Amino acid sequence: MRRKLISPVAILLFLSGAMRAQQPPPPPPDTPSPQSSNVTRVSVNLVDVLFTVLNRRNKLVPELDKPDFQVYDDNVLQQIRYFSKQTDLPLRIGMLLDTSNSIRDRLRFEQDASVSFLYSVLRRNKDEAFVMTFDDEPQVLQAFTGDTGKLRDQIVQTRAGGGTAIYDAIYAACQKELSHPPRPPGDQPDVVRRVMILISDGDDNLSVHTRSEAIQMAQITDVVIYTISTNTQWISTTQKDEATGGSLKYHLTDTDKILQSLADETGGRAFFPYRVDDLDQSFQDIGDELRNQYSVAYAPTNSVLDGRYHKIRIEVPEHKGYQVRARQGYFARPNPAFTPVAPPATAPAPQPGGDRKPS
Repeated sequence: MRRKLISPVAILLFLSGAMRAQQPPPPPPDTPSPQSSNVTRVSVNLVDVLFTVLNRRNKLVPELDKPDFQVYDDNVLQQIRYFSKQTDLPLRIGMLLDTSNSIRDRLRFEQDASVSFLYSVLRRNKDEAFVMTFDDEPQVLQAFTGDTGKLRDQIVQTRAGGGTAIYDAIYAACQKELSHPPRPPGDQPDVVRRVMILISDGDDNLSVHTRSEAIQMAQITDVVIYTISTNTQWISTTQKDEATGGSLKYHLTDTDKILQSLADETGGRAFFPYRVDDLDQSFQDIGDELRNQYSVAYAPTNSVLDGRYHKIRIEVPEHKGYQVRARQGYFARPNPAFTPVAPPATAPAPQPGGDRKPS
């Protein structure tokens, strides 16, 4: 049998072709290489806002669509990038009860109002809540649970005494509890509504954190605050408030105004009841509001991430008399780490309570 001889030139050509076959193909002409210094990376920062719309009778308006809304950032009209209607959202609720000495006479009212709210709003196997009390400092009595019985048992055992640290309680509740609430099952596990129900007289005298810092922490963590005042001054028990159906508060005290600002800045509402019965319809309205939300997202035309406070305004120009309830602003931060910056130098002068409210 004769062997076929292969020339050295053929061997070299074969090896050369094999080496070329093992090398990766060159990138297309318009594709920059990983080492290229000409690659441009663009970071788009979106501002997300959840809100509700009410008509002149304070009833929900759920049938609007994207063209009905205009969004302003520091009075500059923005382009809405994303729009959706979010209904039946799971709720994550923080019940914050003032147990300082100043509300001793109204402690029973606080307990009854808290329990009434939970039984009116909390849905089994869907919503969860925790209970925090505060006097000299905040304390979680019951961690997140959907068991209204456990929540009630902790609420009715509360006792009053000590000073009042409202802002520290709001800050801690948002940072430690509501910033990472229990995740519901499903395809969108992070879509929950974070809510705080704050029951207090509004008279803070011990907090380390300021009101601005408390509001900012709520805004960073997308928490809406509903406040219920325990103050009974300037309440008429014979006249009815058209908005709530309860007793009419015809003059707000300085501490009432603090509770009002906490709610307004975060997209919530403030209530000034005399009896727990005054809150029955209000609790039902809150539950309906929280489960029927609109959501918009936009990339601010002023995209400088300098920590400055931006005011948000959402309008429904073709529907006069409609009111939008949403958080009133945000802080332009590159990363929503839970470490608030100082309020801007242009913020309004301090209000009662020794703090500055964001402009």
